[in-house]
Amino acid sequence: MSGRQLHLNVNILHAGFSPAAWRMDGVDPYAAFTVDHYVQVAKIAERAKLDAIFFADQAAISDDYRPITSLEPTIVLATIAAATERIGLIATASTSFNEPYNIARRFATLDHVSGGRIGWNIVTTADPASARNFGLTGAIDHGGRYERAAEFTEIVKALWDSWEDDAFIGDVASGRFVDAAKVHAIEHEGAHFSVHGPHNVPRSPQGHPVVIQAGGSDDGKELAARHAEAVFSASQSFEEALAYAKELKARAVARGRSGGVPLNLAGLATIIGSTEAEAERRQEELWDRIPLDYSLTRLSGVLGIDRERLRLDEKLPDVIPLPPNGGHTFFKATLALARNNDFTVRQLIRALNGSTGHRTVVGTPEQIADDIERWFVAGAADGFNLMPDVLPTGLEVFVDTVVPILRRRGLFRSDYEGRTLRDHLGLIRPESRFAPQPHKASGLLGATH
Repeated sequence: MSGRQLHLNVNILHAGFSPAAWRMDGVDPYAAFTVDHYVQVAKIAERAKLDAIFFADQAAISDDYRPITSLEPTIVLATIAAATERIGLIATASTSFNEPYNIARRFATLDHVSGGRIGWNIVTTADPASARNFGLTGAIDHGGRYERAAEFTEIVKALWDSWEDDAFIGDVASGRFVDAAKVHAIEHEGAHFSVHGPHNVPRSPQGHPVVIQAGGSDDGKELAARHAEAVFSASQSFEEALAYAKELKARAVARGRSGGVPLNLAGLATIIGSTEAEAERRQEELWDRIPLDYSLTRLSGVLGIDRERLRLDEKLPDVIPLPPNGGHTFFKATLALARNNDFTVRQLIRALNGSTGHRTVVGTPEQIADDIERWFVAGAADGFNLMPDVLPTGLEVFVDTVVPILRRRGLFRSDYEGRTLRDHLGLIRPESRFAPQPHKASGLLGATH
């Protein structure tokens, strides 16, 4: 393929995007706790030459235990790396409840183990239940989370750079193992962290594992503009997505970055049938198996309001303030969906399929492909973070029916053109900031940064 290329990633959400996925016929309710489930999904994605699989993460469980994500993502990815060859592997790690050195080491190790297929999704966790599991009484305030995240990310990238590419020698004859002059302390002292370095892991195959960000607030977009090479976004309408994409690229350009970065991978949940009627029946079947109580609780959490204020056959309250410490991305997407369509609460949770604020498309393979093509060609998305309704069957249907249509239209690859996640995404391999730079007008070597 030449020119701009569509990117497709699979967000593996336990048994599927729908909260009722685990209740569907033929699905093992315990599958989300078994690594074989995730390996199977990854192999289906790799068969279709998709860019990557992605694991979200949460460090707490909801009060009703339904459904939950619990297996630690990077450990699962290490297992999947051993069972696959080319598919990219992306995991979330929160900057709120980790330390930069450990995250740098963990993801660099995974990049070595996988042969350069790893991506790190940066999140700032706003969940009070997770905060309590890490010795805090509540979530860090929104601004503080992003200040910490920006410093955290800068440290991680500096640690990944602390070994120059040719620092390892391994010369048996001379006995020189490492060129110490090419391994650098980062000597970071900041508001949140003190990290001397250097890293104890040589520079990984990609230089940096791919840096991804998920967050639609102003602070989140600023973090993405400075550091992210791709973003996971959530927009309920084409117009919102197009505006978001333009703003994100403009912010990145203003920071001196290329106009093509970060890539915008929009969330897309799919419910597919051979006919429209079949797809709608499948949607109804899923909907009927989602407890209404669960959907109301989840909606109240996303909007940051008491559940008692949600009247099923009435519209949302006229005024719902932006949660000061909550997640802004899904709040905005959910509220926009409700306001733009004049939905009642019942209609809203139905449109959301009982889940979060990601857009859902229900239809035939041709209709799904048409939707993807429209968004991609217009620049509303560079690709999609796919969320099939039920796993693995929903992904198999997408791979076997939608992907061939996208290929016939010249939108998606027929085979991988490289081996790393950077290759799949068309991203350059960053040079180490500590490596000698070409001579400049002053005659001095370029300074480190």
